[in-house]
Amino acid sequence: MTTDTSPTEEAVLRTDGLDARLLVDRGTFRLDLRLSAAPGEVLALLGPNGAGKTTALRALAGLTPLTAGSLRLDGRTLEEPESRVRVPTEDRPVGVVFQDYLLFPHLTALDNVAFGPRCHGVPKAEARAQAAEWLERMGLTDRAGAKPRALSGGQAQRVALARALATRPRLLLLDEPLAALDARTRLDVRAGLRRHLADFEAVAVLVTHDPLDAMVLADRLVVVEEGRIVQEGTPADISRRPRTDYIASLVGLNLYQGRADGHTVRLDGGAAITTTEDLTGPVFVAFPPAAVTLHRDRPDSSARNLWRLEVFGLESHGDQIRVDLTGELPLLADLTTAAVAELSLHPGRQVWATLKATQTHAYPA
Repeated sequence: MTTDTSPTEEAVLRTDGLDARLLVDRGTFRLDLRLSAAPGEVLALLGPNGAGKTTALRALAGLTPLTAGSLRLDGRTLEEPESRVRVPTEDRPVGVVFQDYLLFPHLTALDNVAFGPRCHGVPKAEARAQAAEWLERMGLTDRAGAKPRALSGGQAQRVALARALATRPRLLLLDEPLAALDARTRLDVRAGLRRHLADFEAVAVLVTHDPLDAMVLADRLVVVEEGRIVQEGTPADISRRPRTDYIASLVGLNLYQGRADGHTVRLDGGAAITTTEDLTGPVFVAFPPAAVTLHRDRPDSSARNLWRLEVFGLESHGDQIRVDLTGELPLLADLTTAAVAELSLHPGRQVWATLKATQTHAYPA
């Protein structure tokens, strides 16, 4: 078999991008993540507070030393404690956009962006010319002379991104880049950030706790809990097949684990769920709260799943009401305000819940 790529070129291609084993011990907490990403790929680290996302980002940036493991970028070892290799933070081809942006308050937007190239030895005039180009790309030419206090939240975020990109990093780190924005601004800036990341030719790692930011901005999600990866995949894969309660809550699904025997899945608590999938052995079963129908009296229904439950609580959820139910099979149901009123739902109310088998999704555990 012939190929146009020489062995040497193949080796270079295989070493492009990020290849890291991040081991960090911090008292009783231990971070242990294996991360890899190809140039042009956007990787999102997602997880609850205290999961280790920020520690991972700081380790990638060189701000927190590794206890063990290694960090390689485009085939170059940036850190490896065992070999006593540690490239200083300022010498790493890494750009960072922090949550609060950390723009220099005494510098204009132009000079904030020019700061990076200047630190890398670029003459002042050339650095300012490069900065002007980046501001133009961000649609901020008319704000070049403005200082941070005169910028809106969205404008400040774009200046911070331009400053990080102006050094032409091979690894771009974004720490909750949209967290400081209000809901309206966040929507617009998220769309713009997606476009800029699509044009970025190196590796980008996004740290966030917001599932929508992760789903919209990232090519691949890495879900971290208690310092370890619990699930990894495309946004579509993660949304369709959650494997922990945290992920299920994140993507808005009821999730259960049990043992399948054909179309019946028996849960540890004794309840059973009928599914369309024909499986055997340990499985997960997931379904959206909107798939659940509630009734005051036992219904004469064709639904294969029927449970007698009690209302534990109700809360607004977008334009619907989310009902928290306890009993044989604790679950969440989404209803319209009108349906809640018609059923006279309140904590302690007994109801019947039905679920069609076609609304469930079962998959191997």
